[in-house]
Amino acid sequence: MSRIISPGIFRRSKIKAFFTTKKSASAGRTISALTDIPENRIYKPVQKHTDNVIVVGYDMKPRVADAVLTRRKGILVGVSVADCVPVLVYDPVRMVCGSVHAGWRGTAKGILKNTLDVMTGEFFSNPSDIIMAIGPAIRWCCYSVGIEVLESVMSSTGDGDYHTKSGNRICLDLSSANRQQALSMGVDESKIWMSDECTYCYPERYYSYRYSRGSMGRQGGFIGMFTD
Repeated sequence: MSRIISPGIFRRSKIKAFFTTKKSASAGRTISALTDIPENRIYKPVQKHTDNVIVVGYDMKPRVADAVLTRRKGILVGVSVADCVPVLVYDPVRMVCGSVHAGWRGTAKGILKNTLDVMTGEFFSNPSDIIMAIGPAIRWCCYSVGIEVLESVMSSTGDGDYHTKSGNRICLDLSSANRQQALSMGVDESKIWMSDECTYCYPERYYSYRYSRGSMGRQGGFIGMFTD
């Protein structure tokens, strides 16, 4: 069982980009040991299911946000998840990368769209240049929601192939909803990698909030730009 997942879509880039499993978790000390990157160069925000996007430079003080962007080389930025969707983004032209935490609340608030807006507005990224990886999360096979949750996500995503019905259950796929949001912002379909693993289906591999009924740890998604 692998300790980290490195999406092949980043293979030719001079970056470190990976999702962690249950064994590797998301604590700074553990990630430091796995990557040989000092713990003080690993940044995670204080996540509150917001639509806040922050840009991190040399001030590494934790702030409340659910998406982090950086142009600084030599640091990792990451988020922690346990069923929510971790998304890694990278613009190899403008040299900016980031990590996004998208639960249903964040997806409904358009956290990924906000992140792409900051990339285009502050860093002049062209959406067609952006490379994206959507990590392991709970999938529609195991994620039934109420109509109010679906309507909230639809309000920011539009209709699409990210929800279905199974008997009386509404099944929502947040990974596909975030993919659709990215496509609507102009990200090229060929530049989006998406994990097909469900965190609920593989409790031996991933932490799952729903599976454990609230008592669990976190895995994560991390990305950083490096010269070697």
